[in-house]
Amino acid sequence: MKTKLALFFSTASLLHAGAPDLETTLAPKPEPWIQPVIDIRARYEFGDIDGLDVSNAFTVRERLGLKTKAWNGFSALIEGEFSQAAIDDYNGGAGPNANPFDPTHTTIADPETNELNQGYIQYDGFDTTFKVGRQRIIYDNAAFIGNVGWRQNEQTFDAISIANKSIDGLTLNYAYITQVNRIFGSDADSPIGIVPGFTNVQDVDAEVHLFNASYTGIAGLTLGGYAYIMNFNDIGAWDNNTFGLSAKGTLGGIVLYGEAAYQDKAGLMGKEDAFYAHATATKAFGSQSVTLGLEHLDAGFKTPLATVHAFNGFADGTDGGRISGAQNGLTDLYVTYTVPIFCGIKWMNALHAFGDDSISTGYGWEYDSVLTKKFDDNFTALAKFAQFETEGDAYTGGAHGLKVPTTTRLSVELDYTF
Repeated sequence: MKTKLALFFSTASLLHAGAPDLETTLAPKPEPWIQPVIDIRARYEFGDIDGLDVSNAFTVRERLGLKTKAWNGFSALIEGEFSQAAIDDYNGGAGPNANPFDPTHTTIADPETNELNQGYIQYDGFDTTFKVGRQRIIYDNAAFIGNVGWRQNEQTFDAISIANKSIDGLTLNYAYITQVNRIFGSDADSPIGIVPGFTNVQDVDAEVHLFNASYTGIAGLTLGGYAYIMNFNDIGAWDNNTFGLSAKGTLGGIVLYGEAAYQDKAGLMGKEDAFYAHATATKAFGSQSVTLGLEHLDAGFKTPLATVHAFNGFADGTDGGRISGAQNGLTDLYVTYTVPIFCGIKWMNALHAFGDDSISTGYGWEYDSVLTKKFDDNFTALAKFAQFETEGDAYTGGAHGLKVPTTTRLSVELDYTF
């Protein structure tokens, strides 16, 4: 079922002439009590995974809502999310009750859907922001807690969240999540999602406590720490306790970032301990920049609430293993180069080498390329290409001897926000 929602709003323009001193006497226009929220994205995506038919998807996603002006610190937002497929020659990955569903085709995880994306009440006062309801939560670089913003239907959470900034330079975050609203949409109910064996691809009942802190009180240095206690009623294999630290600063004109985390209840059976590490060094040369990075996950390390698309290349070959812990160790050595080319277009290129516990191409390698053009505050265009070439045993699937197949993906999109 497709639902169309139209929001109509108008603005008035005041035309006047006169001396400048008369103009300054005009009272400013009052802020409206209710404002529209509009975010529209049109995307064509091509996907080709070895062993599956080629997929072509042209999808349009609208996020339409209303937000209120703050009153005595209180405000509210309600937002719907609606996705349609004008070209549906692909597998949406959400099961037979969601459209489109064709497991012979390459998965492009953008099924058609109509649902409540966000709906919350917020209080802002005493250096604290308190929010209750369905909401977007992103912590740090989204490696553990994110909204999966690349997909048309983003991941949101039914939660209570608190952010406090009473101490200069220190931000303390806490969230209690009772339900994870995944990217597969309101009609997803199949026990099989993107990766065979995934259960409940729609919504996941949860008892998740998130503690996150960031400190910028030392000049040129940002320190972070977190403790994520995750329990899932429907998917016990996702349960984990994860504790980590991070630091970011500049040394000799090079921006350095390092992060390390420990996890118990790792692995599909939840009986392992596992470690995570990520380090980057970024050097700017005028308007150009180069980043060298190394990320490592021990076997079984899982990140079920992460924005996994942002890591290990845009072909998404590692996504299932990162979410579930069905990976046998992953080391990603990568380099990215960003340069402006012409007409305000930015061009980013990345090369990844994937191994298990070693720096190598034992699993394969990937090339990514992204062009981005921001026209104004409302319109942005993007083109993204990813090519993963397999070379050895896979880090997804739960057993050695499996391979992530060679994968090609290409996307072109236009975004409008108001």
